[in-house]
Amino acid sequence: MKLGVVSFNTEYTIRADELAIAAEERGFDSVWFPEHTHIPASRLTPFPAGGDLPKEYIHMSDPFISCMAAASATTKLKVGTGVCLLIEHEPLALAKTVATLDRLLNGRFLFGIGAGWIREEMENHGTVYEQRWKVLEERVKAMKLLWTEHEATFHGEHVNFDRVWSYPKPVTRPHPPIILGTFVSKWGQQRVAELADGWMPIDVYHQDMKADVEDLQARLRAKGRDPATVGISMFDIFETSEDDLKRFADYGFVERAMPRCPTEDRDTVLRWLDRYAEIGRRIGAL
Repeated sequence: MKLGVVSFNTEYTIRADELAIAAEERGFDSVWFPEHTHIPASRLTPFPAGGDLPKEYIHMSDPFISCMAAASATTKLKVGTGVCLLIEHEPLALAKTVATLDRLLNGRFLFGIGAGWIREEMENHGTVYEQRWKVLEERVKAMKLLWTEHEATFHGEHVNFDRVWSYPKPVTRPHPPIILGTFVSKWGQQRVAELADGWMPIDVYHQDMKADVEDLQARLRAKGRDPATVGISMFDIFETSEDDLKRFADYGFVERAMPRCPTEDRDTVLRWLDRYAEIGRRIGAL
């Protein structure tokens, strides 16, 4: 199991490039940046983890620019969106952004995606909450064509274009790994089996992680896919303890664990990285 780090990437915490340098120096596998384009001030959608919405959700920076900054400051570290809210992006433009980023980063980009959970946020982007997964599915399929075909055409309920050229193509073939983040549900696992190259489950929402992974593996086999080719990147929305990381490693099926660093000042984050690097070495993840 490898060890990455998630940063909520606000203007008052460590910069993306400084985080990346420090993470690479300590042997971390990757850094990940989540996304909310905005938070509606009149939001009625409850926070899934309960309680008030933490203020860092309001202050997130752009994940793609942050990935570019992080990768430009390092040489081996992978960078990822954790996750890009795909339904809030126009697919023709996003396909070019992802392909350009992947080329400039020489294949170090991991494309984590999700549908999101704030109804008002996605509806401000023109996506009806009840249709969010159908929109995501069509946009993924359309972007795969844009990345792989010289002349692409796509017709769906939510995405439509005829005979377009979209360049550059990603340096990663056929495209950067698409890692789908979902809450626990059979439909989430099914979408991973149909659309994605990896799965990003959130630990706190799974009562039986092993059973959920077995369900995913069965769905992959039913699609004629080898479960060994679909990596699992485990994210924990709260503090990830050493026991949690040991548990993830003991599962045997987790490709990487991605503890969330504190959204605090630079020195606090550096101390946190030191502590988790030591944990990572103890459990064999670094």
